[in-house]
Formats: sequence, C-alpha cells, structure tokens
Amino acid sequence: MKLLPALLVLLTLALPCLASEPLSGAEFERYVTGKTLYFGLEGSSYGVEEYLPDRQVRWSFLDGQCKDGFWYEDQRMICFVYDDEPEAQCWSFYREGTGLRAVFENDPANTVLYEARQDDKPMMCLGPEVGV
Repeated sequence: MKLLPALLVLLTLALPCLASEPLSGAEFERYVTGKTLYFGLEGSSYGVEEYLPDRQVRWSFLDGQCKDGFWYEDQRMICFVYDDEPEAQCWSFYREGTGLRAVFENDPANTVLYEARQDDKPMMCLGPEVGV
C-alpha cells in the first residue's frame, strides 16, 4: 500500500510537464536571441544554431557546414526556413529545467531535441568548398 501514495506523488509531479504550453514567438525570441544553442538527440550531439537579431539564424549539423535562414511563429510553433530548403520546418519549444526541449512537428515520429548547452560565441562555419 505504500507504493500507491508514492506513485500518486510521482504522477502529480509529472503532470505540469505534460500540460506545459509551447513557448510563444515572443518568449522564444527573448530566450534565444544572441545565443548559440547546441542540441542533442537521445544522448548524442545533433546540431548547433546561432540566433541572430531580427529572427535570423545559422544552423549546422556540427560538420562546419552552415546554412542561414530565419524563423517565424505559426500557431505556437516556431518555423524555420533556410536558404537551401524553402519548406518550413516547424518545432514546438518548451522550457524544461535549465534548457529547451524541441519537438519537430513536421515529422510523424516527432523527433525530440534537447538543449545540451549554450554559448554566446558564434559557431564555427567553414568557408565555401574550393575545387580544382
């Protein structure tokens, strides 16, 4: 019988996380502008995004290849459009603990990324590829 009260306490603590609302565009903008955020997926490094003024962004999969774009809010989702990909990629962002949780809304499997760390330094981007 002692297990039931403990289980109820755990469920009560978990409910606010389940019921949390995604960040609005204004909340997201206040949190990210001027930062470089590193994201992880299932315990592995996934990518990095630099959040510039005027909702401009720069993304990399940590390979030194960067793509520029911008973001906008659409129905409490944060949608990104990059120079090389005209179709918007929309995410729901949630504040959790000391960082963000991002749920990819274009993906039926709902990829979930977690903020692994943040920095105020620009990310590393290699120059254009040079051929022979």
